[in-house]
Amino acid sequence: MSADNRAGNVSVPLRNLLNSIQCIRDRVRDGESNESDGAFNLSNFWDTMNQAVKAASQEATKLSLAFSKPPLPSQPDVEKLSESTLKSVLTLSTVYYWLPKSQGVTLRRQVRDATVEVLDGVARLVEVLLSSPLQSLSQEQLTSTGGAWSACDQFARLPRDNKAAVLVVLSVQIGVVKDAIEEIEQALSEAQDPFNDVLDDDQDGDDPRGNQDTYWSERDRRVIGPLQGLMKAAAACLRKLTSAVKANGGLIAPQDVAQLDDLADISKDISPGIDDLALCLYPPMDYSGVDSNVSKLAALLKKVLDIIRSSHVCGESELTWVQFLDGAVDHNLQKAKDLLQQNS
Repeated sequence: MSADNRAGNVSVPLRNLLNSIQCIRDRVRDGESNESDGAFNLSNFWDTMNQAVKAASQEATKLSLAFSKPPLPSQPDVEKLSESTLKSVLTLSTVYYWLPKSQGVTLRRQVRDATVEVLDGVARLVEVLLSSPLQSLSQEQLTSTGGAWSACDQFARLPRDNKAAVLVVLSVQIGVVKDAIEEIEQALSEAQDPFNDVLDDDQDGDDPRGNQDTYWSERDRRVIGPLQGLMKAAAACLRKLTSAVKANGGLIAPQDVAQLDDLADISKDISPGIDDLALCLYPPMDYSGVDSNVSKLAALLKKVLDIIRSSHVCGESELTWVQFLDGAVDHNLQKAKDLLQQNS
């Protein structure tokens, strides 16, 4: 049999394997869990999931090694490898479906995304094997094999329950909000009005100050002050909420699990709200955009604080900072609105 014919024969089971993995991946991405009335053991779930992930990693390794050097594996060998690889990814997806939403939507999303990454990684490896010359180990094959391993390895770092999953979401949001605040502070410290010491900001007549699109006026900076205060209140809210979830987050009562999901979902709206406001601040400042987005961000923070206040993570000590931040939001919003009206 010629090398071309042999390559064509081994590509058939690989193509079938790729199509199957892609179908499984799409179902996992869009499918629902199998809710059960029976007791669910989260510890047993993770033991079985870790075994399934390990098996998927091992099958990816076997598949890659089979095509790492000549001669090409025979068609029966490739069919056998494809069958065992497909079995491993089917098992992985099946175990994922065991995880019910009652264990927490936030946890389930993170497990789903990690499962999809493994399926994507194995599919990418098969794609490379189909498209590469099947005589030598290519850099692309090494990279795709490493990608499949990396996707499997991340399961060891996944949160093990919904409380931990919510804390992951909050940690990400804190980082994003912190970066946005620091970016504005850095820009304010660097951007100087080149004519600040020479000309008065309220000078009438033609503007002799060059291109004001490149710097903030003193008037702009006054408006930015309370906006920074609102952003910092958002950051403080996320930090305090993280501490409250760590201390009080419940995993037993269904309503507690659902409240943790609600807190995670609403917190994910904060960073986009801050980004929308921040984009309006850069010179030339978009006062209309600032007016609209500061109201939206303040309303969002008030909603977040209301959800925290009514949730099980809010005890007597938490109520103190919830009320303080609620007042801080009102104060900074009103101050910003007053300054915006002066500039209209």
